Amino acid sequence: MAEKDLRINEQIRSREVRLIREDGDKGIISVSEALEIAKEAGLDLVEVAPQAVPPVVKILNYGKFRFENEKRLRDSKKKQKLLKLKEIRMQPKIDDHDLDFKSKHIKDFLADGNKVKVTIRFRGRELAHTELGFDVMKDVLSRIEGEYAMDKPPAMEGRFMSMVLSPKTKK
Repeated sequence: MAEKDLRINEQIRSREVRLIREDGDKGIISVSEALEIAKEAGLDLVEVAPQAVPPVVKILNYGKFRFENEKRLRDSKKKQKLLKLKEIRMQPKIDDHDLDFKSKHIKDFLADGNKVKVTIRFRGRELAHTELGFDVMKDVLSRIEGEYAMDKPPAMEGRFMSMVLSPKTKK
């Protein structure tokens, strides 16, 4: 829930609310009573669950609450791994050594946790022999056996044939 959605103190519009105090005591009371209790404690009345019937409010320090929520959000962003899509391009007339070299790069990218788009570019008359591209794709897959999960199988897109591979999930 976004911070901007939270209503505090006089912004709360319902007649009755379910109050949660610092000690955890709960009860359904009017908004005016809850505001008085909050002012006596020198804290804010914050609506934490507006969708509930009646809405749930908490008595707490709003500034500290906001700071902790922002901190939690920052920490969760730090732990996220951004998936990058790396692309390996080749041609249907690729040599064995070059295919080994490109396959090694694909393995490295997958080991780093990146997705890999393998693309074969057809030029001129090569476009009449797309089966050569499928053979190259099969050869690449056989060289990196067991290290990938296929997101998108080999398919033609104009003058290019491509497939997308992602790292195999660890169990």
